[in-house]
Amino acid sequence: MPVTRRFFMKSGAMAVVGTSAIPSFLTRSVFAEATTARAQGKKLIVIFQRGAADGLSVVVPYREPSYYQYRSSIAIPQNQVIDLDGFFGLHPAMQPLKTLWEQKHLAVVHAAGSPDPTRSHFDAQDYMESGTPGVKSTRDGWLNRALAAEDAAHSGTGQSGRHSPFRALAFSPQIPRTLEGPVPVVALDNIQNFSVNPTPIAASFAAMYDESSDAILHGTGAETFEAVRMLRTANPEKYTPAAGANYPGGAFGNSMKQIAQLLKADLGVEAAFADIGGWDTHQNQGGSEGQLAGRLREFSQSLAAFWIDMGDQAEDLTLVTMSEFGRTVHQNGTGGTDHGHANVMFLLGGRVGGGKVYGEWPGLAPENLYQQRDLAITTDYRRVLGEAVVKTLGADNLGMVFPGVPLHSRNFLNILKA
Repeated sequence: MPVTRRFFMKSGAMAVVGTSAIPSFLTRSVFAEATTARAQGKKLIVIFQRGAADGLSVVVPYREPSYYQYRSSIAIPQNQVIDLDGFFGLHPAMQPLKTLWEQKHLAVVHAAGSPDPTRSHFDAQDYMESGTPGVKSTRDGWLNRALAAEDAAHSGTGQSGRHSPFRALAFSPQIPRTLEGPVPVVALDNIQNFSVNPTPIAASFAAMYDESSDAILHGTGAETFEAVRMLRTANPEKYTPAAGANYPGGAFGNSMKQIAQLLKADLGVEAAFADIGGWDTHQNQGGSEGQLAGRLREFSQSLAAFWIDMGDQAEDLTLVTMSEFGRTVHQNGTGGTDHGHANVMFLLGGRVGGGKVYGEWPGLAPENLYQQRDLAITTDYRRVLGEAVVKTLGADNLGMVFPGVPLHSRNFLNILKA
């Protein structure tokens, strides 16, 4: 297997992929002094629901008569909705989140999304992850820019310093669009794949690392090997979740468990990303049971287990969820819904003003629908993310994070406590 500089470089940032090819003797501590320097601050976790989740049946406007008129067979019956505030309620498969709502750790933003009108999964995800709807030329992601803005905010204060290789973390086979950019990112499929026993190509790695005169390769290689060393020290194979943290089987539950592992290991994680697919319910969406219910059950069980697992450290977390767009208000002829517009976002955390649905509800009357078919957007999703960036990461230059948008603290919904 050829070993090249390209192995270490992806989209302008560091990507550590699950591999058994990195030799155990490469354990230089180039960032040892920063391992826990930033680990005691606030952390931002971003979850992307890929495929366009049906926000209208995730957080159901069950007191809105039109909801039931538009959806003859897939609407969630009123007597099965988990009531939140007398108007909105959770899908019954999301029972694990009700306790977090009652504890005021969970908040909802309804009728939120990207103002761009596209109904393309590819374009909509790209726009939401870049943070620049309608602009295809953006090369980096909003969360990478947020971390760079954090550094800029701390420049000259003595707080910026050198970061842990695990500062930005993605559970993904490659760096997601959200985290593309110059700030180094660790991307991995599974912690368990970080087996670093000596291999026949160990000499190739050693030669590449020690003899190269390429400064970029040296820097990236050092960070890569340091990340592996730190992960081995954390001993992830011996991890046991906290009592009561019952993660479901499946990729998303495993991702959330491993994010908890790395957060609790004090590896200096500041931002983490995971995604969950399967939300494109054009056919056989189901109501209280069925395709959508299955995705929501895994989604809510994973978030609830993560919260329990983090224990007291959960107070320093802000977790935000998003999806590229919602679904049509009307069900289609195959028992599903098609690509829509506005959607719902969740925020979970110790500083979240939970137990409340935020945003202006536009209603589902025909004259209030977007293009006569979709829930209208009343909250630009960047208002939500911008507040999370400022109040969690301390990156107050929102013009750097979301260029071209006049975002300011006065635009915030005040979901998070300062």
